[in-house]
Amino acid sequence: MSHPVAITFTSPDLEALPGFAGQLALIAEGERPASPAAKRLDKAMRGGLARVLASEAWGRLKPGEALDLAFPAGLSAEGLRLIRLPKKATVEEARKAGSAVGRALGARDVLVLAESHPQAAEISFGLALRAYDFTPHKSAPQPAKGAVAIAVTAPEAVAAAAAPLAALAEGVFFTRDLVNEPANILTTHDFAARLAAMQELGLEVEILEEEQLMKLGMGALLGVGQGSESPSKVVVMQWNGGGDEPPFALVGKGVVFDTGGISIKPAGGMEEMTMDMGGAGVVAGVMRTLALRKARANVVGLVGLVENMPDGRAQRPGDVVRSMKGDTIEVINTDAEGRLVLADVLWYAQERFKPSGVVDLATLTGAIIVALGHENTGVFSNDDALCNAFLKAAGAEGEGAWRMPMGDAYDAKLKSRIADMMNVGGRDGGAITAAQFLKRFIRDGMPWVHLDIAGTALLKGDTTLAPKGATGWGVLALNRLIRDRYERK
Repeated sequence: MSHPVAITFTSPDLEALPGFAGQLALIAEGERPASPAAKRLDKAMRGGLARVLASEAWGRLKPGEALDLAFPAGLSAEGLRLIRLPKKATVEEARKAGSAVGRALGARDVLVLAESHPQAAEISFGLALRAYDFTPHKSAPQPAKGAVAIAVTAPEAVAAAAAPLAALAEGVFFTRDLVNEPANILTTHDFAARLAAMQELGLEVEILEEEQLMKLGMGALLGVGQGSESPSKVVVMQWNGGGDEPPFALVGKGVVFDTGGISIKPAGGMEEMTMDMGGAGVVAGVMRTLALRKARANVVGLVGLVENMPDGRAQRPGDVVRSMKGDTIEVINTDAEGRLVLADVLWYAQERFKPSGVVDLATLTGAIIVALGHENTGVFSNDDALCNAFLKAAGAEGEGAWRMPMGDAYDAKLKSRIADMMNVGGRDGGAITAAQFLKRFIRDGMPWVHLDIAGTALLKGDTTLAPKGATGWGVLALNRLIRDRYERK
């Protein structure tokens, strides 16, 4: 798997700065060299730094943006990246400043001069996240990246503050790797094996095979995968870092590839359906983060792993399946398969673990992209307290999320002539009727949030903290939700 670049924290060595031969990055604020490092660089550059900081180009920069000087006179460095960041910068601005370094990492060593900036740990986090690159299937050898050091006035304190963020970066990278991986590599077998390997981190991992799922009555989930050569599985990951309290549950849709089944998708863009296991990928990344940072909370992560393929044995439109709950479902569209997977895993999670609350994640509907684009995840909930806590966590981490409506009128659209419900309710309000379907598998009184991440799990362009491809959206927000709401202090 991919790992974040190793970052060391060191004290500034002002006299060695002019002779540093790699890439330098200076965190600065005003229109003149103010910090000890800036003054030392300006002296070596014979006032060149002061000229840049007094320029209109520098003055136009927003917090977190950068200006580059190539082969600056008076320095041995190949480049000097000047990053504007005020002392009272927000977390988002500090991470953006770090990303200005991370996106340009190369073979040369990098020294970031953050000195006494109060957000130095967040700068390192932004650097780590943006330096992600998915290259395991490139035939040409990939050049090694240079060493990264951040010079700060209190290196031990900053390193301690950065440690949980480093664990969080590992979780995000794990999620991105899973979502980026092609489906011929990330089969249900391979996915389950990668999750089982996290037992070495202290997670309890259990893999439920098809025979066990049949005995449990998971007819909705099993129907989705019956046309595939890859067997369906449910993987349960437990982190028991709290006391005797019931766990908080995370449930993820893990469709490793989605052709749409018999209701087959158009060919154009179908290659992106390798990301239809994005919800399960986020759950896995959160569980990895919790284990790495030794979270003082009880959390269980459950993922349903299936592949939706057309085949002589595949589920047909018009079939009726029985869920673990006992409700029957008329399958109108086999491309609305994720909700069938989640229905059984949600019910199992509640039956077995009696959790304090449930959050499910799924790349569930194209309708949510029509509604919210790629800027926000759709948030649906039956519980204002849990929903508001999640929205607060997502806002604090800069992960876009928007609460969507629910109601009986939408639910009525799922009425079936021959079964207890249909799996779709028409094109209008499609993301909402999907959420209403899932709500039928949430017990009365159980706090629940559904996150439709179809628009945010994988993007066609770069973002501030990620290159194009998988984003890892949700790992940051859910980790913060657990830290703030469920972790023992």
